[in-house]
Amino acid sequence: MILNSPVGGCDEACPDPSYVDVLFVAPDGERRQMPWLRAVHEQRLKDCVPVRMFPVRRGKRLAPGWWWSSTTERLLHYGSAAQRDRLMLLDQERRVVDVACRPVEFVWRAGSSVVRHAPHFLVRWAGGRRELVDCVGVGGSSRQLASKAKVLRVCARAAGWGYRLVGPADPVRVANVRWLSGYRHPCYADAAVVGRLREACVVPRPMAEVVGEVGEAIQVWPALFHALWSSRLHVDLDQVLGEHSLITDGSGAA
Repeated sequence: MILNSPVGGCDEACPDPSYVDVLFVAPDGERRQMPWLRAVHEQRLKDCVPVRMFPVRRGKRLAPGWWWSSTTERLLHYGSAAQRDRLMLLDQERRVVDVACRPVEFVWRAGSSVVRHAPHFLVRWAGGRRELVDCVGVGGSSRQLASKAKVLRVCARAAGWGYRLVGPADPVRVANVRWLSGYRHPCYADAAVVGRLREACVVPRPMAEVVGEVGEAIQVWPALFHALWSSRLHVDLDQVLGEHSLITDGSGAA
């Protein structure tokens, strides 16, 4: 049902955001639909459960799955390798304070047709900035998704939000962050060890050298990896991570 469409519909290439609705599942489990610009101000969309789950597609190498987010401390759903990698990078990014998976589905008219699209992620950044994110694989975006992205970009701008259509992330960074993600759980945090690591890394030093100086490897390595994940220590994640990688105190690292 379209609650907020004008007579004659709106042009998909240049829509009026006032005539775009969103469908969402409220925290009480009720499915609701209302104008997008009203929902932005009246609803806590980041708390909504996924409006639609990602389907299992025959022939795909990766089935939909769940990611435990250290940012939100809850499970988030993903539907592809590109989405999983992007979700992982958002989770590791310290400026991200909240991530929600498919909390809304946009609904609008394009001529005589009803168009629907649920962006993959809603991201809230430190400072209050919010954005919607869609992920595409190595093949890039389809013409249909690119057309929908234009509509979402206009709607997001009208609400003071951002919208991004992102491709695959850098494979080196993805590999590095994937390794660190194995130590993202708070159980690997060791404040005493991290304190000694930070004292030893006032200037950049090789990772293995610092571990050997601070204490027993079996205790120090997990704490080090957790500190790199949480940005309490800093390393260049765009270079292959290894024992000779230079680490430093991450308190001032961007």
